[in-house]
Amino acid sequence: MATENKLQDYELMVIFTPVLSEEDYKNAQKKITDFISAAGGEIGTQHAWGLRSLAYPIAKKTTGLYYVLEYNAPADTNAKLEIQMNRDETIMRHMITRLDKYAVIYNNRKRNKNVAEETVS
Repeated sequence: MATENKLQDYELMVIFTPVLSEEDYKNAQKKITDFISAAGGEIGTQHAWGLRSLAYPIAKKTTGLYYVLEYNAPADTNAKLEIQMNRDETIMRHMITRLDKYAVIYNNRKRNKNVAEETVS
């Protein structure tokens, strides 16, 4: 059987070290998006959340610069991307999540503010 190089949907959350300048923060984001594009992926929405408090200290830091990216890429891209992120000293943590079709629909609706808020009884 031949394996298909089908694009799959993913969400990437990265926490950069808080000591980056604004320019370095943007360059680090661009480096990730360029890597995904070069590997045959397509960049979706990007959210630079900026400086946020961490739930627990990482390397004696209590804050981090958050970045969330939705993209679709071939499955083998993630292994290569993780190697690059593990080598990058400015990245404290990262997490790649595969999105199913329902998560993609939900994210699109949420971006367009069409998700009805659930009420708690």
